[in-house]
Amino acid sequence: MNLTDYRDITALLQRHGFRFSKSMGQNFLTAAWVPERIAAESGITKADGALEIGPGVGCLTAELAKTAGRVTAIELDGRLRDVLGETLGAYDNVSLVFADALRADLCAVCAETLGERPWKVCANLPYNVTTPLITAFLEAGCFESVTVMIQKEVAQRLCAAPGTGEYGAFSVLVQWYAEPKLLFDVPPHCFVPQPKVTSAVVRMDRRTAPPAIADDEKFFFRTVRAAFAQRRKTLPNALRSGLSELNREDINAAVEEVGLPLDVRGEALAIAQFAALSNALLRKFNK
Repeated sequence: MNLTDYRDITALLQRHGFRFSKSMGQNFLTAAWVPERIAAESGITKADGALEIGPGVGCLTAELAKTAGRVTAIELDGRLRDVLGETLGAYDNVSLVFADALRADLCAVCAETLGERPWKVCANLPYNVTTPLITAFLEAGCFESVTVMIQKEVAQRLCAAPGTGEYGAFSVLVQWYAEPKLLFDVPPHCFVPQPKVTSAVVRMDRRTAPPAIADDEKFFFRTVRAAFAQRRKTLPNALRSGLSELNREDINAAVEEVGLPLDVRGEALAIAQFAALSNALLRKFNK
């Protein structure tokens, strides 16, 4: 069975009485080169354990089973249990977990199913849960890399540089934890049903240490969110809305203390500048 052939997929799903769910963002791949290239460029080897979210009919899972030591695929849709049992039954290094990945303890799942080997994420993510899932992968701190296919617009945002229109709070979060790299695009005709947008594959390699020193990481991210919450406002005005405990004078003083003009906007700041700014603001809190 070819798990990327439209006729084979259709026949498979009909045998099991399966219908696509728009609410779950289900789009199955129909181009064999895509899962092959995703698995190859993830850098996953027999020494690694691979975590996949949303295996669909299992085309990427099968590719990962050939290259990884073990594979764990988490699937939300229980209707795919029999489908995946048929398509992946021949692979003895694949574990299927039917659960909500957003609610699961991902590190605990991997510890139980992948064992004592490096863990790496490799998945074709549903568009509607892309941001929370990537955030969960990075904040978990247990994955060496995260390679995912997502909406191209989102991929560009998480790789964006300061001063660009795509750069935002999500860019800073991703780049705080990892070094992202845009790998390749995947056009809509490679899926069934076809999405309305182009997809892209991005790989995020975990940093061994943050790119800057933040005295309080939680407050650092709060500062970043405040800076981008109202993009049209200058940085001091945006910070006053998001950090209401601080007065105008303290915020202006902190901005100037790190060498920034008062008319600067948040999108102009690099991560190191955000870290310095959050440290200066934190000192105002604690004075």
